[in-house]
Amino acid sequence: MNQRTLLITLTGPDRPGVTSRLFSVLAGFPVVVADVEQVVIRNRLTLGVLVSYAGDTPTGTGGTLGALWTAVERTAEDLGLHVELSTGSDPKEKRRRGRLNVTVLGAPLQPSAMAGIAGRIAAAGANIDRIERLSSYPVTCIELSVSGADPDTLRADLAAEAHVQQVDVAVQRSGLHRRAKRLIVMDVDSTLIQAEVIELLAAHAGCLDEVARVTEEAMRGELDFAESLRRRVALLEGLSEEVFEKVRKEVVLTPGARTLVRTLKRLDYRFAIVSGGFTQLTDALVEDLGIDYSAANTLEVVDGVLTGRVVGEIVDRPGKARALERFAREAGIPISQTVAIGDGANDLDMIAAAGLGIAFNAKPVVRQAADTAVNVPYLDSILYLLGIPRAEVEEADAEDGVIAVER
Repeated sequence: MNQRTLLITLTGPDRPGVTSRLFSVLAGFPVVVADVEQVVIRNRLTLGVLVSYAGDTPTGTGGTLGALWTAVERTAEDLGLHVELSTGSDPKEKRRRGRLNVTVLGAPLQPSAMAGIAGRIAAAGANIDRIERLSSYPVTCIELSVSGADPDTLRADLAAEAHVQQVDVAVQRSGLHRRAKRLIVMDVDSTLIQAEVIELLAAHAGCLDEVARVTEEAMRGELDFAESLRRRVALLEGLSEEVFEKVRKEVVLTPGARTLVRTLKRLDYRFAIVSGGFTQLTDALVEDLGIDYSAANTLEVVDGVLTGRVVGEIVDRPGKARALERFAREAGIPISQTVAIGDGANDLDMIAAAGLGIAFNAKPVVRQAADTAVNVPYLDSILYLLGIPRAEVEEADAEDGVIAVER
């Protein structure tokens, strides 16, 4: 039987009852709902309804297609809305291959950036099927559903455009694969917290400049991490273990850290930290934030004094990847359902091993290797990469009586 479609688009001021009124009118005709989409921006409504019917002119209690058309127009006029109607012949949407989520973050997000991103998508022969805002502050985040593109090619094209436009862009496969990530593994120094702990310790030992220089070389990948750690820790010899309590008070979480952990734990994610720093400091973060798994180095203390050595196997670049794999096994979660977040060269192996690797305000070598990069200073922006809108986070916090004071 010949199938036809009618697309009804209503636009104008939003008000309660619009959707109900329209479908009440359609209920009087022999049509079937094929698709519905509705968007409200600043109280302005766009409602699209696609219906299908058999033959060229549906008949029934409401009469012909012309009668349906007239009834919809009268309803729109009564509601103070503009209506557009168009007919077609294929009620089934042809889903294009390669469906992707493209997440764009900007602070601020300029029209030129969106023009550049959209232009690259079009040049790749892909189509933007849907656009949704996930956040308006403190960063603007827009998510585009894209079809018909090769993910690797589009990721490379958009990464180049993101650099030009000074925005962050993530390209991920859509569907269940994206929603299934259930273990977050995060670096600590300059990621979960705003400082390098060993530099805080070095400030108390009077060797900050030398330690900071070695740290920077290691983070850029110019120096083996294990060797750099031994060199830096040796400079701490003689410090009293009382320094740990002082440094704990100096540690400042990255803005959005509590929101990120709280939200993902609320969604039953498992959360882990893995650090080239020290258990004497990370243990306090585990307790404070309710973190499920952790791995870090341990400074040797003898008779209440630091010896300038670490105890046991060093958590270095390969060690971080091994920790991610161990946490995943303990949680019963496939590696493909993990997310790794870091900023330095010693995070590269775990970022490569994870299902999604994120470079957070990272060194260039890490940004180039990661699946995506976030360069805004808010750690909870990572929620948007997982498709979690800010409005839903705030609603959940309000229901639980949580007052966010991170910014």
